[in-house]
Amino acid sequence: MGLLTWDKLGPVAVAVAIFLLLVDLMHRRQRWAPRYPPGPMPLPGLGNLLQVDFQDTVSSFTRLRRRFGDVFSLQLAWTPVVVLNGLAAIREALVHRGEDTSDRPRVPVMEHLGFGPHAEGVVFARYGHTWREQRRFSVSTLRNFGMGKKSLEQWVTQEASYLCAAFADQAGRPFSPNALLNKAVSNVIASLTFGRRFEYNDPRFLKLLDLMEDILKEESGFLPQVLNAIPMLLHIPGLVAKVFPGQRAFMAQLDELVAEHRMNRDPAQPPRDLTDAFLDEVQKSKRNPESSFNDDNLRLVVTDLFFAGMVTTSTTLAWALLLMILQPDVQRRVQQEIDKVIGQTRRPEMGDQAHMPFTLAVVHEVQRFGDIIPLGIPHLTSRDIEVQGFLIPKGTTLITNVSSVLKEETIWKKPFRFHPEHFLDAQGHFVKQEAFMPFSAGACGEPGSLPLPGSLGGVEPRPPGS
Repeated sequence: MGLLTWDKLGPVAVAVAIFLLLVDLMHRRQRWAPRYPPGPMPLPGLGNLLQVDFQDTVSSFTRLRRRFGDVFSLQLAWTPVVVLNGLAAIREALVHRGEDTSDRPRVPVMEHLGFGPHAEGVVFARYGHTWREQRRFSVSTLRNFGMGKKSLEQWVTQEASYLCAAFADQAGRPFSPNALLNKAVSNVIASLTFGRRFEYNDPRFLKLLDLMEDILKEESGFLPQVLNAIPMLLHIPGLVAKVFPGQRAFMAQLDELVAEHRMNRDPAQPPRDLTDAFLDEVQKSKRNPESSFNDDNLRLVVTDLFFAGMVTTSTTLAWALLLMILQPDVQRRVQQEIDKVIGQTRRPEMGDQAHMPFTLAVVHEVQRFGDIIPLGIPHLTSRDIEVQGFLIPKGTTLITNVSSVLKEETIWKKPFRFHPEHFLDAQGHFVKQEAFMPFSAGACGEPGSLPLPGSLGGVEPRPPGS
């Protein structure tokens, strides 16, 4: 067999190059449509992947917003993306056109990690039967829990006591509270999902937390964006296992916990927790092939609860402690209100919120100022829509820049300062602001945080050396 020469390979290479160029142009054709949102010029094949800093996406979007306005477009490889900034654009897309923007885009990486047609969890579930079924189950279970066992509120206040005791064990020495906050929040979620809590030094619990930290690092940055934008790369043997080792290890840990739970479960008794309630639904749906109640989806629903709860609540608590250190006058006012309404002899209850306007304002301002979730989970247009006069075609991924609303200078009196009065009227009554959307908006708004902040009334954070 003779050597391959340029005379033989040249025409093939040119044909392949022309084919790839045509494919790239086809994926970019909607940019030429009338009234399509403006954006930076994409590179062939890569689009704008190299023009966005995925380690600091908010700053990149802020720069692009100054240049192109509140609604601008990106091309991530061959995926068309529109970024929404400001209250008016986000509200128009997710609230006024919510039925057309409640879907989620495909996440090819997730599909290689266990996602399927009837196993999508809750957070990344496509808008349809599976999403409705799981959303209804999760909301009703969270709302109505207490079926013969402790309620969510009791779990929260009990865990807050353990957390305060762990703080007291530091005996006034300077320490970072982040690890303890993660343990406390994860224990509340473990109580809800598995009906148990772990000791803070439990090796199994520590491994679970370490894996969660690993997963958060694995999912951030440039490489996951490239793999989702160019999914053919996922077929490289061993790549997913190498890039996302924490995902599979975490799922294996959950499988062990579910297996133990199943062995100890008595179907004749009321459900002890969310896992029991889910397994009851699995039993009822055995003959329904379209049901999303199955073992694969159970692990994904539990995973969603762990990550959504831990990230939002732990981050809120960390910001709250920091801001109370930096704002001692605010800390004193919160403590005075806690002492007046709750006192020192009983645990706080959710019903106390109505009588604690300043504390409630502080919690809301912590989430606004702290930018807990600066970017909402992506949405997908299920039909052509119009937002702020721009035409966004069906099948376009929407990214909401939540930070742009929480720091909007035309809405907030002091957008870049911690100012609890943003949520108080002239009489000192709590006022919920329309622009307060720390976890996005619309039918698929991101899961919120657990009610832990009001349970830490006995903690007085101080800076080191004070």
